[in-house]
Amino acid sequence: MNGILVVNKPKDFTSRDVVNKITKILHTKKVGHTGTLDPIASGVLIICVGKYTTLCDLLTSKYKEYIATIKLGTKTDTLDITGNIIEEKEYNVTTEQIIEVLESFKGKSIQTVPIYSAVKVNGKKLYEYAREGKEVELPKREIDVKEIELLDYSIDEIKFKTTVSKGTYIRALIDDICSKLNTVGTMSDLIRTKQGKFSIEESITLEDIEKGNYKMLPIEEVIDDVEIIDINEETYKKVLNGAIIPKEFNDEISCIRYNGKIIAIYKTYEKDNSLSKPYKMFTGGINNE
Repeated sequence: MNGILVVNKPKDFTSRDVVNKITKILHTKKVGHTGTLDPIASGVLIICVGKYTTLCDLLTSKYKEYIATIKLGTKTDTLDITGNIIEEKEYNVTTEQIIEVLESFKGKSIQTVPIYSAVKVNGKKLYEYAREGKEVELPKREIDVKEIELLDYSIDEIKFKTTVSKGTYIRALIDDICSKLNTVGTMSDLIRTKQGKFSIEESITLEDIEKGNYKMLPIEEVIDDVEIIDINEETYKKVLNGAIIPKEFNDEISCIRYNGKIIAIYKTYEKDNSLSKPYKMFTGGINNE
């Protein structure tokens, strides 16, 4: 059983909870996800099954779209409503100010990783430092906010939609937004509405999977933006041995197909751009059987 499932993760489930649940339903240990969602969040979680688990890091790199809600005037240690309140502050903002501030975050910027996160520093997860009350220098990373727009503002809540690059923490983005609004706030709700090409409208629930009401997506649908190269028997034998072969594709990576089956993904060879080398290998080919 190989394929992709576009799951609508429910609130109060960790991404690992979803993986464990699907592992039991499908009776396979080869299940992985392509981008952690906090328990407070719901929405699109791409699940890889079988040989497709090797695609997890490839799919993780895609842009993600979220609808987030900010509760103004209160800040917590976790930057969401599950945490302990550490600061309260009055606020007086207008719709015009919110729109202006949101627009200011478009493009690339540097974000500080939240202390309550699974990012490791010196081999230890940041949330472990937080729980032990130990100070640690928080890492910074470049993020890219492709789109951001205000959806609603009423009383003490701001709802906005944004499309961001891999590794962007919406909780941290909200903290920065509130700082620019000269107040504090915390994330009260988060929905991932899109990851790469997959949207929440086409997602399925865990209940759907339990009832068998689902379809595994094949590799051609999963990475349909990647060029497919058909090879002959001679090249097929070389690919099976993980050989470097002439590059016959235009982009950075390409799916290599033989007799109707994707057998590998090759990438540009960094030492010679006219050649390509193995990136992902699928022994025996890959399909949805």
